Amino acid sequence: MNDMHGLTGLTNFRLARRGFAMTGLISGLTLATTRVEAQAIKTDLAGIEAGEFQLAVPGGSLPGYFARPVGAGPFPIVLVNEEIFGVHEYIKDTCRRFAKAGYLAVAVEVYARLIDFTKVSDVPTIIREAVSKAPDATLMADLDAAAAWAAANKGDANRLATTGFCRGGRATWLYAAHNPKLKAAVAYYGPVVGQTSDIQPKTATDIAGDLKAPLLALYGAKDTGIKVEDVQAAIAKAKAAGKTVELVVYPEAGHGFHADYRPSYNADAAADGFKRTIAWFKAHGA
Repeated sequence: MNDMHGLTGLTNFRLARRGFAMTGLISGLTLATTRVEAQAIKTDLAGIEAGEFQLAVPGGSLPGYFARPVGAGPFPIVLVNEEIFGVHEYIKDTCRRFAKAGYLAVAVEVYARLIDFTKVSDVPTIIREAVSKAPDATLMADLDAAAAWAAANKGDANRLATTGFCRGGRATWLYAAHNPKLKAAVAYYGPVVGQTSDIQPKTATDIAGDLKAPLLALYGAKDTGIKVEDVQAAIAKAKAAGKTVELVVYPEAGHGFHADYRPSYNADAAADGFKRTIAWFKAHGA
């Protein structure tokens, strides 16, 4: 089975029901590991507005979440790419954090076509039935649709950025090579190597030389699933092609260091990473 290199070390959990064309997102936090609710950041709605929406895509609609400042806009856009655990409270809160910083943040449930999580209780099944069966071409089209939705809802299409976590970090690498209108990208601990397939034909390393936007890579030295030397090789390939890239490795952080609802959370690395993310976006036109 394709182990989706970089996703090792996750423990069993169960998610709330959702499916293609469903009406809403998961409420609360998922149980990727032991819940750490006291540690979770909770961002209020003061000065911002947020909520769910439905993104029209071929064959139906995907549920999504947005957060943006109160006002007429247009606001710079950031597409937030989820982990493999759904657009749950952590991802929603991350969108609200971006809204507090002046962005229209949008996160879409890209696996809603593929799996009913009420029938799934283990990560290997989610990887096999959803993550490994999600075509990269469809993912890129979904992100394009999300960017278009944002532009029609008080977003500035000329100031488009993206970020993502874990598998969403891989999506960030791919989207940075896909969309020539993208201004900036920040990938948090996204796998850069691994097995490919007909529907997922290239790794992040494969497309590193094709980046169309400046990319900041944030990784943990203690990540047991992603080797720092592999990320360094991807960065070197991008630089050899004349691309604007930067790698930051946090010595004391492991995989999922930004995920404040899990024991992997590293508050110092997460705070520094978010600060660098905003600075990277602004420095490159988003």
